[in-house]
Amino acid sequence: MPSTRPVVLITGCSSGIGRALAQAFHARNWQVYATARNREALQPLAAQGMHIAALDVTDGASIASLVRLLEQQGVAVDMLINNAGYGQMGPLAELDEEALRAQFETNVIGLMAVTRALLPGMIARRRGCIVNIGSVSGILVTPFAGAYCASKAAVHALSAALRMELAPFGIRVVTVQPGAIRSEFGANATRVLPESISKASIYAPVADAIAARANASQQHATPAEVFAQQLVAALLRDPPPAVLRIGRGSHLLPALARWLPRTLRDRLLARRFHLPRLRTPEAGPARG
Repeated sequence: MPSTRPVVLITGCSSGIGRALAQAFHARNWQVYATARNREALQPLAAQGMHIAALDVTDGASIASLVRLLEQQGVAVDMLINNAGYGQMGPLAELDEEALRAQFETNVIGLMAVTRALLPGMIARRRGCIVNIGSVSGILVTPFAGAYCASKAAVHALSAALRMELAPFGIRVVTVQPGAIRSEFGANATRVLPESISKASIYAPVADAIAARANASQQHATPAEVFAQQLVAALLRDPPPAVLRIGRGSHLLPALARWLPRTLRDRLLARRFHLPRLRTPEAGPARG
């Protein structure tokens, strides 16, 4: 017979926040369906007694396959946590369309595709919870992370609309806006830095600042396990908060975005990421 334990399905569980959330829910006796593109990376979670499944949120066939698996197993998902995503770093002026499109395909379009796939069951049961992992970067926009910041701002807006639209069906929508959380985010962001940041780039003089932005969230970061425990505890409240901010900087940075005058905020961020260097003639691109 099907288990009476509640079911949570989490995307992006190969490491970091997703893996920590899977373990935190498992410790609270939830049935956990941990997903990621690389199924092999999920084997440690399977060894702990969790269900695992391959899922590429940008692939409709992969999403459909997961839905069929759930139907075959008679599983009704009580909570969906849209965690899969990555950070595309680099100056927008040199970010090609393919990189920008890929950022939105994963962080925004993929999130909505998985949500739509699981919504019919929640609507039929008139209950459920959708948790979208956004970021304080969607509130305080910084240089060299424009694509990522925009994708997370989109997640926040979509979540707000979904929260209102799905309330009549008994479905709650929670927006999570983490601060700095220790994970593989920095390493992954560094790997996808655009190749254009070379000696020929107009941003070559601040290449160190671009690399630093990719790793900024890992400085004095909250451990993913601590973040997961706090988030799970908040999600299990009745009702859960509509918006949750957890982790280092999760309250300070939105406050700065709201209260600092724009000109001062721009000046501080420009200095933080060394943009004034680009004003000096000698800081132009290297020539052969």
